[in-house]
Amino acid sequence: MLRITRTENGEVVFKLSGRIERENIAEVKALLSAETSKRHILLDLSDLTLVDQDVVSFLRHSEAYGVELKNCPAYVREWMKQENS
Repeated sequence: MLRITRTENGEVVFKLSGRIERENIAEVKALLSAETSKRHILLDLSDLTLVDQDVVSFLRHSEAYGVELKNCPAYVREWMKQENS
């Protein structure tokens, strides 16, 4: 189960906690696109427990478009690197 919390302090931070799967991507995309302020957007991934291939692709694309990934687990970062190869 995915839990999303939003905070802001000069930048907008969405903390993603738990398990994120393909079904959750649309929800996260909607939250990101709903941010009309031009502030920096950050995804805090410190409490992620499980992701699938679709989520890794989504995170890689989000980062390429300027969303910062904070506390990205090493296994997710490695998976993202492999996908780029």
